[in-house]
Amino acid sequence: MDAGRRQLLSLAAAASAAQLSRPASATLNGKLPRVSIALAARHTLYHLPLTLADQLGFFRQAGVQVDFMAHDAGAHAMASLVSGQADVVAGAFEHLFHASPSGHKHQAFVLMGRSPQVSMGISYRLSRVKSLAELKGAKVGVTSVGSSTHTMASQWLMLHGVLPEDVSFVEVGSSVGVWDALRSGGIDALCNPDPIMHWLEMRNEVLLVGEARSLQGAQQVMGGAVPGASLIAREEFLQRQPEVAQALSDGVVHALKWLQTAGPTDLFRTVPPAYWMNDRAAYLGAFDKLRESYALDGLIQEDTVLNLWRAQARLTGRLQTSRALLARTYTNAFAMKSKSRFKA
Repeated sequence: MDAGRRQLLSLAAAASAAQLSRPASATLNGKLPRVSIALAARHTLYHLPLTLADQLGFFRQAGVQVDFMAHDAGAHAMASLVSGQADVVAGAFEHLFHASPSGHKHQAFVLMGRSPQVSMGISYRLSRVKSLAELKGAKVGVTSVGSSTHTMASQWLMLHGVLPEDVSFVEVGSSVGVWDALRSGGIDALCNPDPIMHWLEMRNEVLLVGEARSLQGAQQVMGGAVPGASLIAREEFLQRQPEVAQALSDGVVHALKWLQTAGPTDLFRTVPPAYWMNDRAAYLGAFDKLRESYALDGLIQEDTVLNLWRAQARLTGRLQTSRALLARTYTNAFAMKSKSRFKA
């Protein structure tokens, strides 16, 4: 087994270790109330605010015990929330535009990222291909169909005159499957989060042709500023367990505040070593590329939601959430309180 695959295997092990089984939100025998958060790719920088809030003890300080439920893709994590298997999901805001098929309403209640925080690259094997416009008929790797990597890859392809149906999307997850698929020729291009994409780029495994890590990159592909990673729950959960939602918001906003002044040493003391891919330089390099895209105070801005809705409408042609109902997709009630507590 080569060193690269060993590094990706360590990521998979870290993600598996994060998986816990059941949603819970009741206080038992005086213990902290427990809440389950479903998510994919916990080891990635996409979920850094959650990692920090957990590792630094901010969730416990806020009065809640978090159980992370690991999934292989964001769409699957969202499905566990919709089905009631999880209390909360950490994932892309765009899932809210499709998330209420059974009559349950969902809301984002604290923002973690201000960009999609993913990138797209073409495999080194296709040395003659330098543009997304040349990818008709190609196999494009994404975490899963319906996940943010799938929709973002589709956005980039459409900007270059390639329709999503002109390519074949291949589900590869965000760890071991990425490396294997690239090396075996199972995919010709890849859309994934960091640090994986930066790590592959440094090793000349992919030619980067699209980035939505930075705020500028996200605005170029999406047509304006958009919300990214968020904590999302059913409206009924937020109404029934407001103290738990507030504790989660407090933990995330506290972490976002901490992140604003954190240096490399602070990160490496806090982030589990398995998440570094055995390459501190690559992890730090990836962090530097997207640092500005983390939310500042957890608040969700109305204009960014509208921009994201417009971008998704261009892609799908039809959304379950109408423009008139966009205000129901999020609430700032919890993040406002968190912001005042931590002066974020």
